[in-house]
Parts: sequence; structure tokens; C-alpha cells
Amino acid sequence: MPEPGHLRLLRLLVTTLTVVMIVGVVVVVGLLVTRLTDDTPPLPDQIALPDGAGALAVTMGPGWYAVVTDDQRILIFDATSGDLRQTVEIE
Repeated sequence: MPEPGHLRLLRLLVTTLTVVMIVGVVVVVGLLVTRLTDDTPPLPDQIALPDGAGALAVTMGPGWYAVVTDDQRILIFDATSGDLRQTVEIE
């Protein structure tokens, strides 16, 4: 006995939705993996870290950049000149 046309359409729609959801999950997971695998945050071009210091986090405020380094310091840089304004030691 052949199945009714509306049942065939419903089966096609459910299959299409399943495929689209699987592709969407794969894309989201792929984007998360590619975005979160790089540990080093990008530094602005005008900032040069002291020798031996690596960046763990970077934040920006009005007129300044703050860089948290792997040697337990927070370095505050001027946004326009890139000069080091302040160093805060983390205990």
C-alpha cells in the first residue's frame, strides 16, 4: 500500500531538518575549536612587551591598553604612542 503524499512530505521535511541541524552543530563546534585553540591574544601593533613576557590577556580602555603577562604583571600602555605607563605586580 503506497503512503499518502502528505506523509511523504512530512518525512522529507523531518529528514531535511535533521541534516540541517547536524551540519549546524558541526559548524558551531568547528568555529569554537578554531577560535579557542589560540592561547595568545593579539596585541595592538604599537605595543612591544618586555623581554621574556608573554601575553595572557589584553583589554582596552579609553586611551590605554592593559596586558596581563605570564610573569604575573599587568602592564598598562598608552593607546596612541604605545609607551608603558604603569606596571602592576600581581602577588
